[in-house]
Amino acid sequence: MHSIEIFSFCMKGVRLPQTESMKAFFCTLCALVLALFPACLPQRTCQAQEQKIVYLTFDDGPTDSTTPKILDILKENDVKATFFVIGRQIGTRKEILRRTIAEGHKVGVHSYSHEYASIYSSAKALLDDADKCRRAILDAAPSWSGNLYRFPGGESGLKQELSKAVRGAGYKVCGWNASVEDAVSPGADADKLFENALRTAGDKDTIILLLHDGVGYKETIRCLPRLIDYYKKEGFSFATL
Repeated sequence: MHSIEIFSFCMKGVRLPQTESMKAFFCTLCALVLALFPACLPQRTCQAQEQKIVYLTFDDGPTDSTTPKILDILKENDVKATFFVIGRQIGTRKEILRRTIAEGHKVGVHSYSHEYASIYSSAKALLDDADKCRRAILDAAPSWSGNLYRFPGGESGLKQELSKAVRGAGYKVCGWNASVEDAVSPGADADKLFENALRTAGDKDTIILLLHDGVGYKETIRCLPRLIDYYKKEGFSFATL
């Protein structure tokens, strides 16, 4: 800290004579204290730079072919992510879901059936589907508790009553602001997915990145280590929603 900043910080809230000798004395004293006890620095100096965060989110699991490999990569890189699961896929993959939770990742409701026509037919149908997914999660992991929800296909374009119903039921709706576009780019290789992630994220400091861990996402698996390495080098931290 500059000497004037040190003096200003130390003098904050202190009523003393504003003489030059007094200023010099306190400035010297504060500089000594801060040098010996760095923890005395105000928190705002440690947070001067805006933090950059990336939230890795995976939809449409759990699956036998993709989810365990995604979990292996995240574990190897000490990164936590958020998984929005499909309830009907949990039945034979309970252990995968339990592993996901045990390794510190967040699990949210995506849907039970992921069949747009039925779940979006009414607010009641949508909430029934979400509740069925919740029960499937709890059947595999009774200690799970969470209120994250992601609309299949995204919230954009849905009837307002559907959005209100989900929020009214106590869910925290989670969208995304960047995507590797693995679900809408058939045949795209890992390099293209990486480019998509960077392009859609732009210069954002807070990135909620959409990826998928459903069946057949081999290129997403290949792309993930590169994405993690890139964001680490760019000074981003990783977090769960």
